[in-house]
Amino acid sequence: MNFIRRALAGAILATCILPLLPSHAADQTYGTHGMALFGGQEGLYASHLPMFHAPHDYQVILQVHIADQATDAALRKRLDGQDALWTVDPEKFELSALAPAAKHPRKDFKADLVQGHFERGGSVQYQGATVVIDKVLVFRQLDGKPRNAGMARYMQVGSGAQRFLVKEIDGRPDFDHIVSYHAEPGAPTAAVQVRKWGMKAAGNDALAMALKTKMAAIGGTVYFETEDLK
Repeated sequence: MNFIRRALAGAILATCILPLLPSHAADQTYGTHGMALFGGQEGLYASHLPMFHAPHDYQVILQVHIADQATDAALRKRLDGQDALWTVDPEKFELSALAPAAKHPRKDFKADLVQGHFERGGSVQYQGATVVIDKVLVFRQLDGKPRNAGMARYMQVGSGAQRFLVKEIDGRPDFDHIVSYHAEPGAPTAAVQVRKWGMKAAGNDALAMALKTKMAAIGGTVYFETEDLK
C-alpha cells in the first residue's frame, strides 16, 4: 500500500513539474548565437557565425537597427566605411524563431555589441542593447556533408553604394567571408560566383572581375573564419 501511495505521489509531482519545463527545451536551435555586425549609414546587418552542428548549423543574415536612437546613430557612424570586425553577443534564444515561416517570429533580442570578436578578446562597447530585426535576408540550414565545391558564391547585402559580399556556405569544410564593396549607381545586386581555391578567401581581383567593376571598389575583409567550419 505504501508503495502505491509513493508511486501516485511521484506521478502527481511529475504532472506538476512537466508544464514548468522551459518552452525551448525541445528546440534544437536554442543557444547563444554570436553574429558578425557590419554596415553603416545605409544599413546595419548581422550575420550569424555558423558551424556544422546544432544549434548553429544555419546561415542567417539579418537587416537590423538598434532600438535606442542615440546608440543606433553612434554605431552607424563608427562602422561607416570601416572594415574592422564587430560582433553581437546576444541573449540565448531559438534561432528557428528567425525563420521567415516561424509561427512566432522573433522581433528583437538583447545583446552586447562588441568591437572585435566577443569570444576572442573583443571589447564591449554597448551593453544590453536591444537589436530590432527589420528583415531576414537569409535563413538556410547548412549541409554538413563533405563536399569540395569548385565555385564560391557571394551574395550581395545592401542595394545602394555601400554593400557587402557574403559568401554562401556550401559544404563541409568551408569558410565564412564578408567583404565590403562600394558599388556604382545602378550596379546589379545579384550574387556572383568566383573560382574557389580550397580554404582561401576570394581575392579582390576575382571579386571585381565577377562584379565587372574596378578592383578599387572592393574594400577590406570584415570577417573571415575557417576553424568553425571544418
